[in-house]
Amino acid sequence: MRILLTGAAGFIGFHTSKRLLERGDSVVGIDSINSYYDPELKFARLAELGINREAEVWGKAVHSAAYPNMCFIRMRLEDQAAIESLFKEYAFDRVIHLAAQAGVRYSIDHPREYIDSNIVGFLNMLEACRHAKVPHLVYASSSSVYGLNDTRPFSTKDHTDHPVSLYAATKKSNELMAHSYSHLYGLPTTGLRFFTVYGPWGRPDMAYFKFAKAIVEGRSIDIYNNGDMWRDFTYVDDIVEGILRIADKIPQGDKAWDPANPDPSRSRAPYRVFNIGNNHSERLSVFIEELEKAIGKVATKKYLPMQPGDVYATEAEIDDLESTVQWKPHTSITEGLKRFADWFATHSKQF
Repeated sequence: MRILLTGAAGFIGFHTSKRLLERGDSVVGIDSINSYYDPELKFARLAELGINREAEVWGKAVHSAAYPNMCFIRMRLEDQAAIESLFKEYAFDRVIHLAAQAGVRYSIDHPREYIDSNIVGFLNMLEACRHAKVPHLVYASSSSVYGLNDTRPFSTKDHTDHPVSLYAATKKSNELMAHSYSHLYGLPTTGLRFFTVYGPWGRPDMAYFKFAKAIVEGRSIDIYNNGDMWRDFTYVDDIVEGILRIADKIPQGDKAWDPANPDPSRSRAPYRVFNIGNNHSERLSVFIEELEKAIGKVATKKYLPMQPGDVYATEAEIDDLESTVQWKPHTSITEGLKRFADWFATHSKQF
């Protein structure tokens, strides 16, 4: 298939591109390569995909030297004209939309960047998919949409009406926007709520990456809520496997869907929402202990109160995912952090 993958220079986008290419798909990757974190890490990911520094030029299609079935174009999601031109030039069998302004805490001080990328950009993607009659749009949502929900594990059947950050609100908005396009225009859409993704080539603003860097450099690490936080840590390879399996499952709509007792994860329209998580919550302090073992060095810890926008615990209920694709994430934090630590040992000084 020919697949448009947005956010191709990002953490999950890089790994997804690689898997798609290795299974024989053609990939057109786009990314704005913004400065939310060090762009050199993004260019390094692209280099792993065979994309050279010509990718710095806006709007220039750069073909991979490693994969003949990939090209990359630097563009912004909110650039409506560029997105429209892209869809006129290529006919896509799937769109995997992973690009977004990420980060819960960053959204507190930089709200407009989230509206531009996550709302305006997502609208441009919906409009382009609608007019091009794309067979399936798969997009990244987030476990953050569960907000103040404290019933665990989090189920896609739960209501998600009380987000605690603007980032989470934009992701919830994406799900609502997608449903309207599925209902009005018959555009098949699937949203994937990712749970605390970690692994090699990850984002340096994420806790595990910052922890590893501080531990190696002999600096203290900040641990919020005194380490009493729980997360459903999900290894990136499991996330990618879920994306690929779901991309191949085009939603058809549920004729038995009952508006009097609505299931928020589905509709009469061709619309679905799934969790992708390990289905197992780990205490943050245990995760740090496993990271210390993987690195071979004990951290100096600084305990701090809960930060604005954070939630106490996350845990994914994945029954729908498992029944739909006959698979579920399985990588333990011991195995996943060992792989991350091995990568970090050889790459950390680059970034």
